[in-house]
Amino acid sequence: MVTALMRTSARILTGSTYAVLGADAVREPGGRVQQAAPLLARIRKVAPMPADDELLVRGNAAVQAVAGGMLAVGVLPRLSAMAIAASLVPTTLAGHAFWEIEDPTARKLQRIQFHKNAALIGGLLYAVLAETRRVDRSAPDA
Repeated sequence: MVTALMRTSARILTGSTYAVLGADAVREPGGRVQQAAPLLARIRKVAPMPADDELLVRGNAAVQAVAGGMLAVGVLPRLSAMAIAASLVPTTLAGHAFWEIEDPTARKLQRIQFHKNAALIGGLLYAVLAETRRVDRSAPDA
């Protein structure tokens, strides 16, 4: 009972965050497009991708919004968590490239954000891989 409540709460808290933030980024990508541009240019050298950076940023945000909503309501939670984790990789590399920053204060702040995102990815991967045990309510307690 407690485990089920905690699992449900974790799904709602995690998923709803990505649903809201992803939807915000779809509506108004803002500076994310400029942040993503250098990474997208490097990727285009080795993989075909649309030339429209804003489209790609909005698409990544849409993945987070949809998968976040699905995770929050418990629809395909493992697939949803995996989609969010995958979308966080380019988000993290483009948005928190601390190794490219000269200013020590700004570099430290971006390093913290990079590691926060790495932890979020780890948590999502744990959710994907964690064993889900179903309790057989018809079996007598041993």
